[in-house]
Amino acid sequence: MPDQSAKHGVLFALAAYIMWGIAPIYFKSLSTVPAYEILAHRIVWSCVFVAGLLWLGKQWPAVAAVFKHPKQLATLSLTSLLIGVNWLVFIWSVNNDRLLDASLGYYINPLFNVVLGMLFLGERFRRAQWLAIGLALVGVMIQVISYGSLPWIALTLATSFGLYGLLRKKVNLASLPGLFVETLFLFPLAAAYLLFFASSSSSNLSSNSTSLNLLLLSAGIVTTLPLLCFAAAAIRLRLSTIGFFQYIGPSLMFVLATSLFGESLSPVKLLTFAFIWLGLMVFTWDAWRNQRQLRAAAQVKAAR
Repeated sequence: MPDQSAKHGVLFALAAYIMWGIAPIYFKSLSTVPAYEILAHRIVWSCVFVAGLLWLGKQWPAVAAVFKHPKQLATLSLTSLLIGVNWLVFIWSVNNDRLLDASLGYYINPLFNVVLGMLFLGERFRRAQWLAIGLALVGVMIQVISYGSLPWIALTLATSFGLYGLLRKKVNLASLPGLFVETLFLFPLAAAYLLFFASSSSSNLSSNSTSLNLLLLSAGIVTTLPLLCFAAAAIRLRLSTIGFFQYIGPSLMFVLATSLFGESLSPVKLLTFAFIWLGLMVFTWDAWRNQRQLRAAAQVKAAR
């Protein structure tokens, strides 16, 4: 049974990261809709969709419990802002032909998580981790020196998602109740924007085509489904194991950007990616080696 559970966990992890990786296809199909408007729809319909799932799963007590803990609410108010910024920048990057930058951000994210672990969780860097971070910094500095500006899309996505993960870890709340509270915080702003401020040609649902309205309403499913798969994988697999799947998403984004969406990959940007990839190779090798050493130590201890 444990082997079967692990197999299911692998399938759920693959499903989650593949869905995150191909999500740009969905957002690209909404390229005629302004980014703020897509974000508002994503918040509103995610909130509605998650509410339905909570009702089906009888998880409302978990949501009610959050409102009895002011510290949890305060933290979730911060995570809602972080995920809102992350969603907006990602949507904007896809629909403005900057998916390569978004891909770079999600490649950087695992390395940024290591830095957050050192700063806020008291974790210590191993030598290989220092090397991996150094290689990533070289990659970023290549862009800074070549273009005279920071790769703000990549850094914003990596920072916002990294801080989001850190704070959600501290809250220690199941994914669905947490996502519902986060979208609930943002719901009034999103609804008000759609009702009173949005003025694009697509802002009036009654004048849109049925296909466009279905795409907009699907934002809740596109947001929630990979999250559910990720949560199912996390239950069945070690987090260290899940970590080896996290490069699927940005890799698919990279392929989509350079093939389907025709974004140009300049020599400078390719060099930046090369340093990030090299850093990730070192990081992954070190994580695999450390995991083996810990497993071997545990076996020796158990044999005594």
